[in-house]
Amino acid sequence: MTDHPYKSLPDKAFWRRSVSAPEIGDVDPVGVFDLKITPETKVATAGSCFAQHIARHLKSSGFDYYVAEQGHPLISPGVLSAHNYGTFSARYGNLYTARQLLQLMDRAYGRFTPAEGPWIDPDGTVRDPFRPAIQPGNFVSVEEMEADRKQHLAAVREMFETLDVFVFTLGLTECYRSKEDGAVFPLCPGVEGGEFDPDKYEFYNQGVEDVVGDMTEFLARLREVNPKAQVILTVSPVPLMATAEPGAHVLSATTYSKSVLRVSAEMLRKAHDFVHYFPSYEVITGAYNRGAYYARDLRNVTENGVGHVMGLFLKYATGGTPAAAPRKAEAPQEDSFLKMSQSFVEVECEEAALDRG
Repeated sequence: MTDHPYKSLPDKAFWRRSVSAPEIGDVDPVGVFDLKITPETKVATAGSCFAQHIARHLKSSGFDYYVAEQGHPLISPGVLSAHNYGTFSARYGNLYTARQLLQLMDRAYGRFTPAEGPWIDPDGTVRDPFRPAIQPGNFVSVEEMEADRKQHLAAVREMFETLDVFVFTLGLTECYRSKEDGAVFPLCPGVEGGEFDPDKYEFYNQGVEDVVGDMTEFLARLREVNPKAQVILTVSPVPLMATAEPGAHVLSATTYSKSVLRVSAEMLRKAHDFVHYFPSYEVITGAYNRGAYYARDLRNVTENGVGHVMGLFLKYATGGTPAAAPRKAEAPQEDSFLKMSQSFVEVECEEAALDRG
């Protein structure tokens, strides 16, 4: 038999050796990941709901989960948590799309001031259109909302300028935006505050060119204010709650969205030496685990799945095996699957409001 290139490839290049043969908990799809963090590295997070798991595990593993917007020191941790302090590195809520992230940075530095005004609920309370669920019970006045937004954007600037590593979880391609100036909202107006008006708002579904373009602009702006910043991109494994793509089934729409995001992440990684990709999406969605990492609703991720992802992340990012390795999952039987699927960690996710009655 003649020699050929496949003979010298490592086990991870072969499906049988690295995917179907190992135990579920031993599957390791990490390819190239050479970024290292220490307990002193300031790691900031943003993105979709799944990004909250990364933040939680960084904190519990003794690393410097960087929170630039911390709230008043005299307020109890429980109250701060209820008001979404510490959920992400600043109080921006879920940033589902690349366009949201880019516009957040541009708003923070005065490059973009959306025309959209505050949203007033029927009871007179006020919502920030770009953080509609951030304040329990909403703000009591427009003045309070604007003051909080000013403080928030200052914290965003501080975060971008002083972080060491920025972890961004790409979540969605579908969004609603203002027809007036293109401002993108985390949710369709009318779902969680505001009123939907087809003359003011429109649906838009980003493609690869959009995502890569937005992220390329964001990365350039980030390095302008923080030349040493490193970026880790992940893709959220959480499917769409609902799709507004005309005629589409939510399953096909999810496949499209995640495919666009995964391709975009790869293109960005190859284009920038300070951008790294971590395969949390592959760990959770891979056929090798036979659905074991999803809860009964087939959307929420089980704690075992999160543990597998973060065990690998800490292993590679710290250059060694984490102190608390994730439990190995077994191929699920009916009873064990149902029990396991009920064990998942709640996260704050505005998108869930799309399917509330």
